[in-house]
Amino acid sequence: MTGAEKHAPAAHSTLDALWVLYNRVLRVTPATVDAPGRDRFLLSKGHGPMAYYAVLAAHGFFDEELLPGFGSYDSPLGHHPDRLLVPGAEIGSGSLGHGLPLAVGTVLGLRAQGLTDPRVWVLIGDAELDEGSNHEAIAHAGPAGLEQLHTLVIDNASATHGWPGGIASRFASAGWSAVTVDGRDHEALYAAFTAPHPGRPRAVVAWVEPKN
Repeated sequence: MTGAEKHAPAAHSTLDALWVLYNRVLRVTPATVDAPGRDRFLLSKGHGPMAYYAVLAAHGFFDEELLPGFGSYDSPLGHHPDRLLVPGAEIGSGSLGHGLPLAVGTVLGLRAQGLTDPRVWVLIGDAELDEGSNHEAIAHAGPAGLEQLHTLVIDNASATHGWPGGIASRFASAGWSAVTVDGRDHEALYAAFTAPHPGRPRAVVAWVEPKN
């Protein structure tokens, strides 16, 4: 990290889940980054993108030599990712509450094109669930049976509001397949990411150490 970056916990909290996704789950590579049949990954938690950049670089989406310039004036790696500047980035993000609605729209757009195989993943933070736009997306996706949609919630106890029974219960009550796992346990993450969920969207809540 460089400069006056203030969102280190936002990045550290996502690193393990991002690694498992890109290393073992997502069907997208630098060679298929524009292929219609690729999986889509949307980073909604874009205010802490350093781990995201590191994982993309490690998987060949861009040169690792760009990493030390993070946040500098002439670097493509900004404090929020820019889809026009960062190879592999599907959306510009960082403002809370946008990524999950965009993911719902992405699935609907793929369906309209007859593309039912690509999977759409979106990573959100628990604090983003303070935003009403996410709850509208959750309420729509379950009854609509958006099986291609996968939401990864990084829970570092930074949300203002709580949910009786935990975050996963909020998704389950709207008809999602939902589970909570240790966000640092790679095998638990992989099992949760790849579990079958026919006819329903999938939510994986990855618990990590509280933000300090």
